[in-house]
Amino acid sequence: MKILLTGASGLVGSAFARAAARAGHEVFGVVGRWSETVPGTAGLLARDLADSTQARALVQGIHPALIVNAAAISEPAACEADPVMSRAVNVEFPAALAAVAAHARIRLIHLSSEQVFDGEGGPYAPDAPPHPLNLYGRQKREAEQRVSEAARQAAIVRLPLLFGNSLTGRRSVHEKMFETWAAGKVTPLFTDELRQVCTAGNVAAMLLALAARRDLHGLFHWAGARSVSRHEMGAAFCRHFGVDEKWIRAQRRAELPELAARRPRDLSLDCAPLDRELGVPREPFEDAVRSLARPQWAEDLAL
Repeated sequence: MKILLTGASGLVGSAFARAAARAGHEVFGVVGRWSETVPGTAGLLARDLADSTQARALVQGIHPALIVNAAAISEPAACEADPVMSRAVNVEFPAALAAVAAHARIRLIHLSSEQVFDGEGGPYAPDAPPHPLNLYGRQKREAEQRVSEAARQAAIVRLPLLFGNSLTGRRSVHEKMFETWAAGKVTPLFTDELRQVCTAGNVAAMLLALAARRDLHGLFHWAGARSVSRHEMGAAFCRHFGVDEKWIRAQRRAELPELAARRPRDLSLDCAPLDRELGVPREPFEDAVRSLARPQWAEDLAL
């Protein structure tokens, strides 16, 4: 199957490209400023996804049987810093891609985020009322609405905080912690902020299974087997990499009320019906941690 994959150099995109190639699919990746190879892709196309007119040209140029939209400006701070650019990528481009996919009758899988919820009512079912706390969450929610309106047969999957070994060695949660530690700084981590994490590789396995099920469309959730606190994540990273736990500091949300007000407390997700329909095991937290590699640039870092 020929697949058009946007965001191919990102954490999920690069994991999906490798998994799809291993399964015998032909993946054409779309990237922004990325200039190196992406393993698993048969070809790379550099495009400005802030220009929604690129959607039609990409689909007409590739003629894919499946489109996976993994492109996003996913850092809340980056969205706040440039709301016009982030809205173009996070909302307008997916909407345009959905319209083209619907017109050409091409299967579309669009990736969304747990951040559409406020963290006060979990575990969240796919039909739970969204209430995002930050601009990124609001953009992802608007994109969901626009995609579902334009392409009613699209599958939209909300994902949790993800782990993985990124192409740059600086994008995943553990890689960013190494950057903080390399700067000589301790990482403060909330003991009472919960996320149902899994790896990008586990997401890729789910996406391949979902791609084969054209009967599944609408809103879905996917996440790890259980929720963990930010501090539990950090402690597990330290044990896995042999890092002294003095490099992390336990903190409660009440200590930083202004920051906590913009961050959902508990984004646990109800993953039915994908959990039931696809037969892909949801990943235990311990397995996710064991899959992580120390970034190459940090191999000699003494911690």
